[in-house]
Amino acid sequence: MKYFSFIFLIAVTFFSCSADNTPAIVIQTDFGLKDGAVAEMKGVIFKETPYTRVFDLTHEIPVYNIWEAAYRLQQTAPYWPAGTIFISVVDPGVGTQRKGVVLKTKNGYYFVTPDNGTLTLIAESMGVASLRQIDEKLHRREGSSGSYTFHGRDIFAYTAAELASGKIAFEQVGPELPPKVVKIPYQKPVFSNGKIKGNIPVLDPQYGNVWTNIDTAVFNTLNVKHGDTLNVEITHLDTLIYAGKIPYVKSFGDVAEEAPLAYQNSLMNFALAINMGNFASRFRISNGADWNIAVRK
Repeated sequence: MKYFSFIFLIAVTFFSCSADNTPAIVIQTDFGLKDGAVAEMKGVIFKETPYTRVFDLTHEIPVYNIWEAAYRLQQTAPYWPAGTIFISVVDPGVGTQRKGVVLKTKNGYYFVTPDNGTLTLIAESMGVASLRQIDEKLHRREGSSGSYTFHGRDIFAYTAAELASGKIAFEQVGPELPPKVVKIPYQKPVFSNGKIKGNIPVLDPQYGNVWTNIDTAVFNTLNVKHGDTLNVEITHLDTLIYAGKIPYVKSFGDVAEEAPLAYQNSLMNFALAINMGNFASRFRISNGADWNIAVRK
């Protein structure tokens, strides 16, 4: 029994040390979970590095929606420790000339993804320490050279696993590129002439709340207090979709049920909602790089 306990202790210690020294991998895709695509990616990772901890960011990015993929990375990455490796596969250009890359940020995170706009917001918020193009001849799952439509499994998951396991260093990923990524243009939050302009990057998919990129620092330039009424306009491709007066409050229950409200969301960005209702659905609001908002007192 003592011998068994000793062996068990060694095994647990070995596993713990191996896991602790291996960075986590976090995956997001637009694949959904109806088939085996995500499981295939995870299988490739575990074959290469069985001690790596693999987590899901989301697999419910709207299909082909590169902009939302960019936002979800920016939203999530800061809550993970430096060294974490993110795989993002929203890749409508799979098999074409778009580059597969690994980006290392200035604060030590890694992003393995097609360079198709997915890195727009991460590059701005975390900075680009280095960008390397994946050498697909060296870093590709064995036996996959004839497959052109599942780089998420055959290239991105495989390369991330190589990095996590220490089989390759970042410098061995492939040739270094200029520290500039493909970017999607969008309205950054700005204050001018008594009005704040910003973008609606995402909706809260469960409740239909409208999230903006107007952060606290910019919002505070309006000198608004809880209980004040705000004039809000929402446009899509310069077409006015919504205009209304909305109270600015702390939380949903500060207004009557089915009443609209403005508040600071959990990311400390300006947002709109309906108490016990769905703002986006009621007013036919969507999101993306071409959905903008203007707010004034």
